[in-house]
Amino acid sequence: MAFVQLRCSEHDAAATAEFQRIIETSPNFLACHNTTGAGDLLLIAVARDLDNYSAFVKTTLRRLPGVTSIRSNLSLREMKSSSQLPVIRGEI
Repeated sequence: MAFVQLRCSEHDAAATAEFQRIIETSPNFLACHNTTGAGDLLLIAVARDLDNYSAFVKTTLRRLPGVTSIRSNLSLREMKSSSQLPVIRGEI
């Protein structure tokens, strides 16, 4: 699993729509978040192994419209994973 931070030079509607289409149709992407901070987007991506991830970077990530920077952090071990939110009913 890789956590991928992207910076983009284009934010117009056409580039954003094409970017979203690619993200939604690629099985390698598990999640995509528009973020604050140094990058514009944070992706969670998966690959079989490092060679497969390298090919994925070359054939998919580097071809995303408007991307000017790619920073990958590979997960060595998952320490916790949950999709439950710590919200008590009636507090929202």
